Amino acid sequence: MDKIHLLKTRREKLLASGKKVRDQISALVDEGSFVELDTYSFSRNDFYGEDAEGEGVVTGYATIDDIPVYVVAQNAEVLSGGVSKANCKKIVKCLEKAEKFRYPVVYLLNSLGVQVGEGVNVLEGMAEVLAVSARLTDKVTQISIVTGNLYGSFALLAANADFNFMLKDSCACYASPKVISAVSGKNLPQSEVGGAISSKNNGISTFAVDTIEDVRNTVCDLFKVLPAFGGDVVDTEDDLNRTAINLNDKVCPVCLKKAIFDDGKCIELKKDYCPEVVTAIGRVGGISVATLIFGGEDKGVELTDKNIEKINDFVIFANSNGLPLLTFVNTLGIKADLETNNTPIMKEVMTLVYNLTDVPKVSVVYGKAIGLGYSLFVSKAMGVEYAYAFANSQVALFSGASASAHFGEVREDKLQELADRYADENADPINAAKDGYIDNVIEPQFVRPFVISALQTLVR
Repeated sequence: MDKIHLLKTRREKLLASGKKVRDQISALVDEGSFVELDTYSFSRNDFYGEDAEGEGVVTGYATIDDIPVYVVAQNAEVLSGGVSKANCKKIVKCLEKAEKFRYPVVYLLNSLGVQVGEGVNVLEGMAEVLAVSARLTDKVTQISIVTGNLYGSFALLAANADFNFMLKDSCACYASPKVISAVSGKNLPQSEVGGAISSKNNGISTFAVDTIEDVRNTVCDLFKVLPAFGGDVVDTEDDLNRTAINLNDKVCPVCLKKAIFDDGKCIELKKDYCPEVVTAIGRVGGISVATLIFGGEDKGVELTDKNIEKINDFVIFANSNGLPLLTFVNTLGIKADLETNNTPIMKEVMTLVYNLTDVPKVSVVYGKAIGLGYSLFVSKAMGVEYAYAFANSQVALFSGASASAHFGEVREDKLQELADRYADENADPINAAKDGYIDNVIEPQFVRPFVISALQTLVR
């Protein structure tokens, strides 16, 4: 028997059964860098009466922008990408190598669920994959790309990833979107149930993109910013003392990003989920920084269980990646309505208090820092190393006399005095600075040099 000919025949069959997914891998990684592992692993599915070429998953290692990564790519051309026990074993083997060498993992996810006929065996295999993925959290960067329809428990891999990309027309659901829609008494397209658009409600998608090439470009940008790959500090050609005179007239999240980040560029995460709170990473004066910007315009942002959850996830991400947290504050306390009251908001806030303790922090009050909004994001007791306030910002216990009157009995003849007192506090952050709670009150246009100076003390 000609073993060389046999090998070539088997290889051709494998390549034919996974051409699309291998093309996707090639578009994602550096040219010629992918080395496949367990290429000839296969089993037979008795229910379907056919072989599972490569176990329906392609695994291996490669580089992306010269950074070593491990790749797990579900092959939907084999048994519809159905998950089997052997399939799970192959994935676990790849994840354990990533854990050993501390290299990032990239998942390309596309599966309609488990292979019928495997019973509890496949459930045990899926549990093993999820357990290893959870074990990699905070140790290994995990990047998932939903390339098609991802139904069932493996959608949890996308939820657990540090960054999850949703390709155009892809869908990620813990069950069939048709079932979810029908049980809910609706007839929704799958894009509204589990597509990128649904992330405005569930926060699964970090980025919505059109192509694998878009994924590659963003991953390369991420690697340049994250300290583990691009370094804590790099040289920048952007002026460290650059000012932004326009901030003296108007301040908003968009103009803050342009004014603060080197060359005005950053990477915003989970843009569509709770958009009133911007979470972004980038370099400021060459320093890698996680930046939290509250929107809310003149009113400020009221805290809810959802936006606190988004902030919690971002703070954990910053801490695990060694990023200082830069916060631009324009927030009040917890939203005072019944809907918010009937959520775990208070527990979420206390979880945030715990998560904030270990992250180096610089805060700038550019709008309002009222009540709990001040305590969480500006307070020295919360570990904020440097706190600045714009000259026209508002730092106070209450948002006004009318609000303060609800916190105890106030004599009628004292109402005007109370109103004058809190009007003054709201108008002038000097009242907080004089007691040492605010390190400096600054003109908005000079915020970049002040922030860079503070950050330099945290990383050098």
